[in-house]
Amino acid sequence: MELRKDPITRSWVVVGQPETDLESSGPCPLCPDSPQWASPLLTLPSQGPPQVRVFPHPHPIYRIEGDPDRTAEGIYDRMAGVGAHEIIIETPDHSRSLTQFSDEDVERVLEAYALRIADLKRDARFKYVAVFKNQGTLAGEEWPHANSQLTATTFVPRRILYELRSSREWYRERDRCVFCDILRQEVRQKSRLVDSVGDYLAFCPYASRVPYETWLIPRIHSHQFETHSPGENRGHLAALLVRTWRRLAQIAPSYHMVVHTAPNTLQSKGELSEYWRTIAGDYHWHIEILPIVETRSKSYSIKEVYFNATLPEQAAERLRQLDPDVK
Repeated sequence: MELRKDPITRSWVVVGQPETDLESSGPCPLCPDSPQWASPLLTLPSQGPPQVRVFPHPHPIYRIEGDPDRTAEGIYDRMAGVGAHEIIIETPDHSRSLTQFSDEDVERVLEAYALRIADLKRDARFKYVAVFKNQGTLAGEEWPHANSQLTATTFVPRRILYELRSSREWYRERDRCVFCDILRQEVRQKSRLVDSVGDYLAFCPYASRVPYETWLIPRIHSHQFETHSPGENRGHLAALLVRTWRRLAQIAPSYHMVVHTAPNTLQSKGELSEYWRTIAGDYHWHIEILPIVETRSKSYSIKEVYFNATLPEQAAERLRQLDPDVK
């Protein structure tokens, strides 16, 4: 497997296949008695029976060993698939669904996210660390056992580059964070707000890409998910995430969830260095959830312009009406 860069869109594409097919048979490999999980990278809580465990992915897209060895092939760029690919197993109980998680369960999962992001950012090779969850068969989940995945890459994903660029330009022109401005307007208008717990809000974005797209974002400005701000209560974020999952489960059992945090600022030179001057002020971490309510997307047929038949104001109103305590 290797990485190739599209010179027009500037996006990196993984080409090739993992050494072993991702399809698994037999006992669930994420259950506690699986022999391949002998040496976890992290267990939580640190004392007592582990509830959350983190392991390297058995068939990783990226491998931790080596250097990227970025080279040219004529006008094209390529590099080795160096990085990290991990699995965050969120519960030892194979049959337990996310809607049955307690706030404390989810807070422990969020702590695992933060600890692994912070640890991998100590490796200067890695420019970005992403945490994501593919929930449900339509989202391409690998195993039904509740889990999230994490990747550390030697490049920044294109979507994050777009956010960095827009955030920097907004800050340069207005001396304000664009995410904070969005937050203030959503609170003022209320029509797209779904829920709030403490200093965290859930809302449907103004230009939602898919029906019932939902973002969770802290009121307190912070560019790094893995770093807690003074006075921040991650228990409130966990509670809001549980309530959001339970609402969305009544509409769409499958979704993609991604944590958007700042890139690795250990990178002191190259394509990212210009962003570091204001990133602490201009970027704002958040969580994006994209439900899958249609089995066929119209996006491709209209040249990658997203098509969303559900107004975000209507989506937010329906989500507000759903009972967040339904498990």
